[in-house]
Amino acid sequence: MPISLAPCHRVSLAGLLLGATALPAAASDDASTFTPQWSFANASINYLDWSDGTEARTASNAAKGDFFYLELEGGVGFDWGEFYGFYDFENPQNDMSEEDGRDNRRSAAKVTSHIYLGDTPFSLYFHVYDFRDYGFDSEEQDRIAGLGYRHTFANGLWFKPFIGKAWVESDGNSYSGENGYMAGWVLGYDFEAFGEAFSLTNWHEQTFERDDEYLRRNYVNGPASEVGTNGAVALWWHPIEEITTGVQYRYANNKLGTAGDYQNAMIYTVKVNFL
Repeated sequence: MPISLAPCHRVSLAGLLLGATALPAAASDDASTFTPQWSFANASINYLDWSDGTEARTASNAAKGDFFYLELEGGVGFDWGEFYGFYDFENPQNDMSEEDGRDNRRSAAKVTSHIYLGDTPFSLYFHVYDFRDYGFDSEEQDRIAGLGYRHTFANGLWFKPFIGKAWVESDGNSYSGENGYMAGWVLGYDFEAFGEAFSLTNWHEQTFERDDEYLRRNYVNGPASEVGTNGAVALWWHPIEEITTGVQYRYANNKLGTAGDYQNAMIYTVKVNFL
C-alpha cells in the first residue's frame, strides 16, 4: 500500500485560460473553485518481497508470498479539500486462480479525502479501501469517516493525522457492519543529499475496538487482537522529474488475515510521473 509524495505545484490549463480571458465574475469564481492548487499522477511497477520469517510465521495462517504488482496513483488539491487514490493490480502475469493461492491475481484500491473546515487546519476525513482476491472469489471493503488535521513544519516536514469510525463490508460468510475505529497518519519530508533529490514518507494505520464477530470470521487461526497495525516507511529518489524510484519497509501486525504474527516486507518500486 503506497503513500503519495509531497505534491508538485503545477500551473493548470484552466489557470492559464483564466489568466488570459475575462470571464464573468460568477464563472470565474466557479472555475477558481475547481482549479487545482497541486496535482500529481504516476504509474509504477513494484515487487513486494516478504521476509523469510514472515513466510514461515504465516505458513498456516493466511500464508504470504512474494509478488509483482502494477499501480496507478494520483492526487489533487483544491483550496477547499484534497483527494488521493491508487489502484494496484497484483500478480498480473498469473491466472485469476493458481494452484498456490498466494499467486492468485488480486486487486486493491484506495481513495482518501480531506474536506477542509474553513481556514482551520482541521478537516472532515473519509477513506475507502477495496481488496479483491479473484482466485478465492472474495472481497472486502473498509470505510472510514472522521476528522483529519494537516500541518507543515518550518523544515518542510508535512504531517496529516486522522481518526474515524470504521465500517467493513465483506462477501460470503464474512462479517459486514461496524468495525471499531481507525487512527493514523501520512507524513513526508523532501531533502537533498549528494546533489540528488530524495523524499522520506510514512503511512500508518492503527485499528482498534474491532468487532469480535469480524475477528472470528476473518482470522481462522485466531484469536486476533482487536488492535491491528498496518503501514510502510519509504525512501524515494527523484533522479529526474519524470522518474521516481524507491524502497519501502512494509509492516503489519494482526492485519492482512494473520493473527498475532508480525509481518514485514521490502517493496522495490520504479514510477513514471505524468504530472
